[in-house]
Amino acid sequence: MPSQSGNTASGDKAELRHSPLQAVHERLGATMTDFAGWLMPLRYGSETAEHNAVRSGAALFDLSHMGEIAVTGPGAAEALDYAVCGWPSQLAPGRARYTMLCAPDGGVLDDLVIYRQAPDRFLVVANATNTAVVLGELQRRCPGAVVQDETEVTGLIAIQGPNAPGILSRVTDLPLEGMRYYAGASGTVGGCPAWLARTGYTGEDGFEIYCAAGDAERVWTALSEAASRDGEAGTPALPAAGLAARDTLRLEAGMPLYGNELGPEMTPYEAGLGRVVRLDKPGDFVGRAALEERAAEGPRRTLIGLVARSRRVPRHGYAVLSGSAEVGVVTSGAPSPTLGTPIAMAYVATGATGPFGIDVRGTTEPADLTELPFYDRRKQR
Repeated sequence: MPSQSGNTASGDKAELRHSPLQAVHERLGATMTDFAGWLMPLRYGSETAEHNAVRSGAALFDLSHMGEIAVTGPGAAEALDYAVCGWPSQLAPGRARYTMLCAPDGGVLDDLVIYRQAPDRFLVVANATNTAVVLGELQRRCPGAVVQDETEVTGLIAIQGPNAPGILSRVTDLPLEGMRYYAGASGTVGGCPAWLARTGYTGEDGFEIYCAAGDAERVWTALSEAASRDGEAGTPALPAAGLAARDTLRLEAGMPLYGNELGPEMTPYEAGLGRVVRLDKPGDFVGRAALEERAAEGPRRTLIGLVARSRRVPRHGYAVLSGSAEVGVVTSGAPSPTLGTPIAMAYVATGATGPFGIDVRGTTEPADLTELPFYDRRKQR
């Protein structure tokens, strides 16, 4: 149970699963919320300040609610090739790939990151909302491998931002300079065994640290203390950031969110992610025939970026208009702390043309079409 000094965003949290960092969040006075059956930090203070800390320096995230599923054994690589639309068997040990678990009709059941940690061991990271679905599907689709849910015994901490490599390098034995994006290695962080990967969901450089649940607080503390010498008096050099900041960061970076931009009613092609579908790999995989057909037909909807001209914020579910005709729907929308204006991702009918507007509570607010992502760190520095 959270202490009475901790804030909660809603209701009784007694039945929710707790992160191994629950005590840390209580000490920091986080506002906690129910997220996919987990009690997780929504914010610690100002979500805008947390967002800006990631863009300008670095911040820590607790991601222990994400699902970690190990797929192991001599047949693991080939089993995963059948289970997902990517080509995991082509991964070298120490590399990662973004991919999707699709239904037979091509609809997305979840988007995943798969790490090949050893020749016969893969770590599949699922969204918290879909961990049970992914686990069940992998168990059915991978009879030639051992599939085990490791979520309960794993802590996951992300350090994200341009200062992340410098801070992390002080407490790990791994050389970070040569580590490529979407690569990982086993080593130690804060003296604790960990799998450390250069991955993230913010659009910034950064790392995700997988450790034993019992070591999570020690790793968090080591990172915080490593950064403390950089901060001014009374100002944390490595603040914690919650789910709210993580959402605005990923939106600015044009990264899809399951349940918003991705879901069982759409294929990867609608989301502009057809590149993850490896139709060139040999053999069959779940959804192959449907995805081949969709690749030949072209997407029926197109994911676009919109920048609002007014201060009114487009939200999930708001209609997108071309003239007076409704041509699509907003999937994600929020004020952008970095751009200083509201932004949105939306699905529109393929071929729909602007100028576009968004129906914000009965008023059509003009919005400008823009290329995704809204923010690209490579162009900012």
